[in-house]
Amino acid sequence: MTRPSPDPVNRFLRLVTGPEPELDEAALAVAAGAAPDPETAAADAVRARAALDELADGITGVDSLVNRLFVEGGFHGATENYGDPRNSFLPDVLERRTGIPISLSVLAIEVGRRAGVDLEGVGMPGHFLLRVPGTQRHLDAFDGGRRLDLRGCEKLFRATTGSGPDVAFGPELLPRVSTRQILARMLENLRASYGRAKDHANLEWVLRMRLGLRHRGPELVRELGDVLAAQARWDEAARLMETWADGPGRGSRSGAEVLDEVRVEARKHRAHLN
Repeated sequence: MTRPSPDPVNRFLRLVTGPEPELDEAALAVAAGAAPDPETAAADAVRARAALDELADGITGVDSLVNRLFVEGGFHGATENYGDPRNSFLPDVLERRTGIPISLSVLAIEVGRRAGVDLEGVGMPGHFLLRVPGTQRHLDAFDGGRRLDLRGCEKLFRATTGSGPDVAFGPELLPRVSTRQILARMLENLRASYGRAKDHANLEWVLRMRLGLRHRGPELVRELGDVLAAQARWDEAARLMETWADGPGRGSRSGAEVLDEVRVEARKHRAHLN
């Protein structure tokens, strides 16, 4: 498999550095990582923006938005092949009319924004939701925009996470999330999908984007090192891990034992070069 161009990663990192990025542009930047070339990514983005504009035309409120997307538009949750990476990419969601909770929520947020209908993302564990700001009106984009009260949210939470009555449920599990938090959750979904498939080339750009969202722990760095090593890029893997372990102030944020483990893994990667 051809190694993906670093340009999509660099563009994504530029978007998420500084002020909160526009959600639609950041979501399109994520999708560009899987495109075969920059020209295809650019064309996909142009079509996606036009489709969002078209969907927003004539929407007058939340109910109108739900009707436009999930009745007239036929958007629906991907109950089959849930883990297909295309279910996370906004251009594919628009074309195929199917997605997972967070990608369908991103669709609704961006169509609503264009129509002057404000919706916010809700990072409930196990299942991403939407909410009308300032209310307790929650919507499940994966289930046709179904309206949920607090009891309905709890029922969905327990069904998706398997949590029993010993786990308390309340508004604290229904937090409004930022654009960066939405992007991190999208990338975690892709990390899981590509990880299960052992698709190292695509997992690489996902991990590089995820690391750009101010992640400081060793887990993703070590995983990216393993992904590079799986592509016989041992020197690059070793340098990545050494740079992280010896970074400014690293000792004050990570235990000495963890740092030593990362350095040992770096030496193991270098051993393949001998």
